[in-house]
Amino acid sequence: MLNSNPTSNLFTVSSDSHISQSSNKSSFGRVTLPDHHKSSIYSSRRSLRASFISPTVFLSMAETSSSLPHMWREIQGSDNWEDLVQPLDPLLRDEIIRYGEFVTACYKAFDLDSTSKRYLNCKYGKKNMLKEVGMESWGYEVTKYIYATPDINIPTQVGSGCSRWVGYVAVSTDDEVKRLGRRDVLVTFRGTVTNSEWIANFMSSLTPARLNPDESLDDVKVESGFLNLYTSDDSSCKFGVGSCREQLLSEISRIISKYKGENMSITLAGHSMGSSLAVLLAYDIAELGLNKIESKCTNRDIPVTVYSFGGPRVGNCGFKDRCEELGVKVLRIVNINDPVTKLPGVFLNEHFRALGGKYELPWRFSCYAHLGVELALDFFKMQDLSCVHDLDTYIKLLRCPKMVEVAGGDGVDFLSKLWTSSVLCAQNLDTWQWEFAATNIGNLVQALTIM
Repeated sequence: MLNSNPTSNLFTVSSDSHISQSSNKSSFGRVTLPDHHKSSIYSSRRSLRASFISPTVFLSMAETSSSLPHMWREIQGSDNWEDLVQPLDPLLRDEIIRYGEFVTACYKAFDLDSTSKRYLNCKYGKKNMLKEVGMESWGYEVTKYIYATPDINIPTQVGSGCSRWVGYVAVSTDDEVKRLGRRDVLVTFRGTVTNSEWIANFMSSLTPARLNPDESLDDVKVESGFLNLYTSDDSSCKFGVGSCREQLLSEISRIISKYKGENMSITLAGHSMGSSLAVLLAYDIAELGLNKIESKCTNRDIPVTVYSFGGPRVGNCGFKDRCEELGVKVLRIVNINDPVTKLPGVFLNEHFRALGGKYELPWRFSCYAHLGVELALDFFKMQDLSCVHDLDTYIKLLRCPKMVEVAGGDGVDFLSKLWTSSVLCAQNLDTWQWEFAATNIGNLVQALTIM
């Protein structure tokens, strides 16, 4: 449940790149404020405190939809969401919610009944899936289901070594194309559900991605568990149709070819583990050049955008740099108290890559790093602590901005609060809540052997 008396209705926008005070333009991962706001830049998190959001600012869906055909490239991050996240633009907000709902559909359709013939797969056929979850009129048609195989076998869990359904590919209908201003290719991924997925998530070792055989980029490294889930194949299973990667690249290539000549976008959305798969796919598409267009009608590549909800770090600083170079756009929507967003790389992360923000340290490529632009929420003060990573909670708070308790820009995140008693006193929180949360996070960390 949400706190009925939120103290604030702010959003915090934070950047994972250095914020330059001398330039009026934002590079990837930056958010630049007008001069009179420069004093509110907090170096500890390099975060920016967003303006108050008045309920009167939010337009109706009809009003914002009328602007979308003219602004869709900016909404997809062509300018790294400059001037759209602070304050949060109503059109961008609606799009974040919309894509979040498509991810929620994965959870609604996923079969967790161990007695069912569709256990660990989708309950419905792809033609009826969106209808069954109440999204028939949302303007998309599912074209393919996606399966992934954790290369880990847990004898105590039925089907632990088999392919399981992780998401779907959908394409906007002709009517939706008119509303969006382009043909949208959407790929959504659910988060972690099974034990083997949890273990695969946090094998906690960096390995070279090497997804492009024509490029030798040994410094571009990703978390081995995520890469394993993305590339492993189990053709012996009922739904085994190649690796997750092979399924996705084949289907996306087919769709791009089918709609060649149209304005298109590739949108990848995921929650938790699904965010990691979305980022890997975005990088893969851009690295292989699948979004490159050779047409007389347009000189623009197909934009590749990731909407990440509560996602962990995926790769190292080299991976982050390469994604930026390739033009991959990532908008990370996170609760600053969500422990999953702090993993992997609790200690070795983007904050420890340089000395004094100037001198690169020798272990730079051994540090995990978030990429993209972060929209940070703070909703820890609630009765159910499990909500800190819940996708439905993310979406509900975005729908009701007055209920968002948002991060105050003091640069204090979840782990810092756990370890700093002075902050606990300042926030006037109940000690038992923090002890309970700390115990659970400690157990999770030990179980996944990530520290």
